[in-house]
Amino acid sequence: MSFTPPPPPVFTGEHYHIWVVKMKTYFQMHDLWNVIENDTEPPPLRANPTIAQMRQHSEECSKKHKAMACFRNGVLDVIFPRIMACDSPKQAWEKLNEEFMGSDKTRQQQMINLRRDFENLMMKESETIKQYSDRIIATVNSIRLLGVDFSESRVVEKVITTLLEKFKSKISSLEESRDLSVISLFELINFLYAPEQMRANRQEEHPVGAFQAKANEGSGSN
Repeated sequence: MSFTPPPPPVFTGEHYHIWVVKMKTYFQMHDLWNVIENDTEPPPLRANPTIAQMRQHSEECSKKHKAMACFRNGVLDVIFPRIMACDSPKQAWEKLNEEFMGSDKTRQQQMINLRRDFENLMMKESETIKQYSDRIIATVNSIRLLGVDFSESRVVEKVITTLLEKFKSKISSLEESRDLSVISLFELINFLYAPEQMRANRQEEHPVGAFQAKANEGSGSN
């Protein structure tokens, strides 16, 4: 069965930071990312090339055109005029980055703001573990989309050190059986979330049990 490659992700003018990650993966899948990064022409053929060398050279020369075709198919018509005059895929990539992701200075400020948001995160009394972890993950993902390497161990440490006091005993219990420096965020959240889920399930079951008891009383009096 032959593999039909999917079409490129389409940029609609919104959520550029997500599209650009998907588009980079798309270029890499098609072995086109090098022409985005380097914008260099392949070296000329040597004298008396073989058929295989000629074919390889032709494929390398066509990569820029393929990458530009991906760009043109990967943006809506309202976005296309912005890259229409670009002579190379690298130029198109940089043009879109500059307009929709901002300058290096803008991204640096975004990064500073997001790091500050991350450092200031604290669990609220009204929050469940899932709600709090979702807030942390959303902030971390925003930081990572700016190209920052944000380790999972740092996120785990943030969760552990900012939980409400009522979770401290569970963390101590977990620490006795696991090395918290290597535990994954998924494992930690599941460990903390399980009791909450059990309580929620019991609360859902309680009205059902009460209804059944009442029904049994009614049937017994007949």
